[in-house]
Amino acid sequence: MASNNHSSVTEFILQRFSENLQVQILIFSLFLGLFIMAFIGNSLIITVISLNPGLHTPMYFFLTNLALLDIFFTCTVVPKLLQNLITKSTISYGSCMAQIYFLTWCLGAELLLFTAMAYDRYAAICQPLHYNTIMSKAACCLIASAVWAISGTNITMHIIMTARLSFCGPNVIDHFFCEIPPLLPLSCSSIDVNNAMVAASDIFFAVLNFLLVLLSYGFIISSILKIRSKEGKKKAFSTCSSHLIVVTMYYCTVIYIYILPASGQAQKKGKFASVFYTAVAPALNPLIYSLRNKDVKIALTKLCPFLRK
Repeated sequence: MASNNHSSVTEFILQRFSENLQVQILIFSLFLGLFIMAFIGNSLIITVISLNPGLHTPMYFFLTNLALLDIFFTCTVVPKLLQNLITKSTISYGSCMAQIYFLTWCLGAELLLFTAMAYDRYAAICQPLHYNTIMSKAACCLIASAVWAISGTNITMHIIMTARLSFCGPNVIDHFFCEIPPLLPLSCSSIDVNNAMVAASDIFFAVLNFLLVLLSYGFIISSILKIRSKEGKKKAFSTCSSHLIVVTMYYCTVIYIYILPASGQAQKKGKFASVFYTAVAPALNPLIYSLRNKDVKIALTKLCPFLRK
């Protein structure tokens, strides 16, 4: 069991963004702003969709799940980042494991959810006559449950294998928060199985799901191009443009960090890029979905009259 792990390590030291006090204050203000934006924005999305029966459709059901994941994402990473900017940049062994658990759970679930949302748009545009049958309430609940369960099972297996490792020092994690890849090199146990599991997870969650999203949008674009009227094409594309923007931003970051060759300079840039999907993306998602979605904007103005021009 894990009783004899991390024998001489009870806490880890996380990397700082900068040792310059003024830079730290600037970064602290930036992350605090992003955290507030992400929390309020995603909470508004969940509230608006929940209170408007007209938005109780598969697309908005999955959007609610995405907003919930984004809240978990930011609450898992950003508060500790903020704390490390004003105090000693350390994290206990238990807190590190907990951060890895919830961070990886949310990351995997979001990648799976993007695939589910792409499939939903495929069914709506390419199979409109059968859409209500394909994306029934039961089917949506089953898909969402699978998203959470598959990602949860994956990280549970990773945590069990990580907890069996011994950490004898050094204890400096070459990252701004706890993730499995930068943590494994610190172990004084064999990490071959752990590395194999990480590689398998990357292939399944990143590569395979990215290809499925591309496949879905290949069919979607093909169907849109067959629409004769310009207005019809515009309307069809508007139903999936927000999702396409979010997926493009997200996967560009994930592929840059996990898939591209990891040279020393690339790893350094990758650490900064990882901040994008943990802090920036959750703050931007509500803006993208609300500003580019007429139904959400109307519902928001009803809930918050002061947003009207």
